[in-house]
Amino acid sequence: MAKRARGTTSRPGQRAPLRASAPARPATAVPRPTSLTAEEEARAAELEAQIVAAEKAAETAQRRTRSRRDSGDVSVLGGSIAVRAAQEYTYVARDMRRILVIAGGLTLFLIGLWLVTTIAGIQLG
Repeated sequence: MAKRARGTTSRPGQRAPLRASAPARPATAVPRPTSLTAEEEARAAELEAQIVAAEKAAETAQRRTRSRRDSGDVSVLGGSIAVRAAQEYTYVARDMRRILVIAGGLTLFLIGLWLVTTIAGIQLG
């Protein structure tokens, strides 16, 4: 590590303090015109038309979002947890239907087996 020299105000690895520069002279003010030129008015009209179009597009997108939300559709970003949850719920619903079908089938099978054994008079045990 390098030794510090006596009498210096800066430390190694640090920047020297900034010196204040002379204040800038104020520029002479150029008078601005009070009215717009035809070119400026055309540019302003073009910008206003773009803004109005963007606002209309935003309103229609918002209406579509509301109508989808009211209809129950999930309309969120692709990476959203809500989309993954909706996909997961479709799997859960399908699995629950399969479980209920199998449980119902087994119940009917056991009732049928009981009826057959009762009618035939078969005794187990």
